[in-house]
Amino acid sequence: MMDLVIPDKVHDESRQGEALVLEPVAGKNNGRKLYIESYGCAMNFSDSEIVASILAEQGFETTADHNLADVIFINTCSIRENAEQRVRNRLKEFTVAKVKNPGLVVGVLGCMAERLKSKFLEEEKLVDVVVGPDAYRDLPNLIDQVDSGQKAVNVLLSREETYADISPVRLNSNGINAFVSIMRGCDNMCSFCVVPFTRGRERSRDPQSIVAECVDLFNKGYREVTLLGQNVDSYKWKPSSESEVVSSESKDTSNATTPETTNFANLLEMVALINPELRVRFSTSHPKDITDDVLYTINEYENICNYIHLPVQSGNSRILEMMNRTYDRDWYINRIDAIRRIITDCAISTDVITGFCTETDEEHNDTVTMMDYVKYDFAYMFKYSERPGTLAAKRYADDIPEEVKQSRLAQIVAKQQEYSFYRMQARIGKVEKVLIEGYSKKSDKDYCGRSDQNAMVIFPVGENYKPGQYVNVLIERSTSATLIGKVVN
Repeated sequence: MMDLVIPDKVHDESRQGEALVLEPVAGKNNGRKLYIESYGCAMNFSDSEIVASILAEQGFETTADHNLADVIFINTCSIRENAEQRVRNRLKEFTVAKVKNPGLVVGVLGCMAERLKSKFLEEEKLVDVVVGPDAYRDLPNLIDQVDSGQKAVNVLLSREETYADISPVRLNSNGINAFVSIMRGCDNMCSFCVVPFTRGRERSRDPQSIVAECVDLFNKGYREVTLLGQNVDSYKWKPSSESEVVSSESKDTSNATTPETTNFANLLEMVALINPELRVRFSTSHPKDITDDVLYTINEYENICNYIHLPVQSGNSRILEMMNRTYDRDWYINRIDAIRRIITDCAISTDVITGFCTETDEEHNDTVTMMDYVKYDFAYMFKYSERPGTLAAKRYADDIPEEVKQSRLAQIVAKQQEYSFYRMQARIGKVEKVLIEGYSKKSDKDYCGRSDQNAMVIFPVGENYKPGQYVNVLIERSTSATLIGKVVN
């Protein structure tokens, strides 16, 4: 049954992540193995790396085989109902495994933790420990509680926690691309979304800690970082005292100094100045906050990728108001026009929800015409799924029949496939700068990598280049999701 279309791994809510086998911190091996499986957005995968780092300090090794694990964590997503069901089914499998290994600790991390803690712990008895996104530092204590025969819970939200001092263990890493969290939480109260309730209030991370992490990644051979936040455009950091300004500016971690107040445009520039060979991406932008300053910064630096994910959700102003998106159709179009005017050759992707409460056929058609106006390169498309505890669940009836939701979704999926192919075809004959990520999924005779505009590019393996290097690829043909070509000088 068609439920969503996801052309990009960063937004793949069905994606599972198994931990890479890594050594614990020297001298601290406690003989126990940790397995983490992640679902949802890139932020969840970044959080799993933070968890692995915290527990590595306690002597845990990570393993890619849950059968070898002494501690199993699932990092969860609450955005979609089917994601929750997948997690629940997976937990039942691990409960069976506990019969063979009574000492096995099973826990739930992340967005589902706070909302479903009582069900997991008491009603369904699926887990031993439940930990929210702001409580990962408490994991060693919580595991000790479980070892002593108790259930353990910490889902407290924080107004300060950013994990800025933790160097994440890179799980499932290709050694080339890395996620870097720049902020946590969300102050937007979109009526369909649970994130403000599961991840807490918005808080930004010290920019110098972000730059230092990116410098360290570059020195280790990484060549692309994706700056992560629920709404990166609202990033804003101001030191609490004058001494913090002096202290942060004295750190020699980039060619840029920290202004007294750092906004997202400033941060993008600071990361871009680390090295021109370090590509910079970011996700996700919000239409109400993305500024011309950000767009001009993207255009100024060649290593800031010409790709923006700008969720529209609906093309109808009344539905946008019900969604509490705080912009209307005209505002969104203004931002699209600004992107096209300021940034040369910028790809744009989006999120779309069909069948939101009370949506009429005419209002759905406004979304269709918005897609016609923008001609998105990619889109992540969903039918509305009511989430308990959200403002929409409290205020509005989920009154659009399932078959209508499905029909509308099918229409926009077909529309987007048309425009994805259109955008890909427009690249034929052009030369794309591609960062090689590794072998193609289909053949070890081909390499794959992403273009500046975030399109996947496939081309034959050569002797003079390897993963982690940039190559120029002449595009000869395409599908609706992939560019195919050959390396040229």
